[in-house]
Amino acid sequence: MPREFDPLTLRLFIAVCEEGNIARAAARESLVPSAVSKRISAVEAQIGLPLLRRGRRGIAPTAAGEALLRQARDLLGLMARMQAELSEFGTGVQGSVRVLASVSVLAEQLPDDLASFLAQHQAVRISIDERLSHEIVRSVREGAADLGVLWQPTAERPGDPPDVNGLQTWPYRSDHLCVVVPASHPLAGQPTLRFAQTLDHAAIGVAPGGLMDTLLRRQTALAGRTPGYRIQVSGLDAACRIVAAGLGLAVLPREAVAPHASASGLRVLALAEDWAERRFILCTRPEALLGATTRLLVAHLRQQAAAGRPAL
Repeated sequence: MPREFDPLTLRLFIAVCEEGNIARAAARESLVPSAVSKRISAVEAQIGLPLLRRGRRGIAPTAAGEALLRQARDLLGLMARMQAELSEFGTGVQGSVRVLASVSVLAEQLPDDLASFLAQHQAVRISIDERLSHEIVRSVREGAADLGVLWQPTAERPGDPPDVNGLQTWPYRSDHLCVVVPASHPLAGQPTLRFAQTLDHAAIGVAPGGLMDTLLRRQTALAGRTPGYRIQVSGLDAACRIVAAGLGLAVLPREAVAPHASASGLRVLALAEDWAERRFILCTRPEALLGATTRLLVAHLRQQAAAGRPAL
């Protein structure tokens, strides 16, 4: 009798497909490569078909592998949601949602939007973590998160967009990148700046490897320059403190820094670039796979964004 698929094998298969390399997939799952290869070989022997093909660019799923990948993601997502919802009932909480969001979203209106939702649904529990956009999409696709909130670059506002194919997406809010400098900075008297004007000055990088970092590096390269960050930090608060200390300027979202700029002695200068406006999206698995609480939260966030007003 054929052996049933187990969750660990399915998770390892997903990791290999996403990483395109068994060694990287094994490292991601804290296993040795031989253990990953053995499990996938056992599945191939069980079904009598190859699931992976190896090429010059790494490992990719075959047609059968693509079918298994799609079903594995659906199954693990359902299992994760089932476990989360049942565990919450044991603590008296009627419904829970796990949210992953990019650093900018967490520093802007999302916390207030969540607060207004919880004020209406006091028996719900929401967990929220900060992640890079590509990590958010991967976690949502695998079912490890119920809802992702992230910046989605477009052709008009380029970046390095994560692949949201197969996921449900909705427009959320937007923000505007600006240049933040200390009051003593040579550029502090300029009401508006072009990005090229910042390149001759020491700069602070934020969230290395994230979409905003990728965008700014690309714009720097288009100007024929190389990034010259004096310091790189993971969060907006740290960037503002370092700018206030006079160690450099930073390109940051205006909506996140403007409310605190004057108290820190910072100047917020408009960035006159088409790509300075960023639009955020909500992303989930297909609506048919969503729990009732996640649907309620998505509807609330969409309503708040459409109203175009502060959350509280």
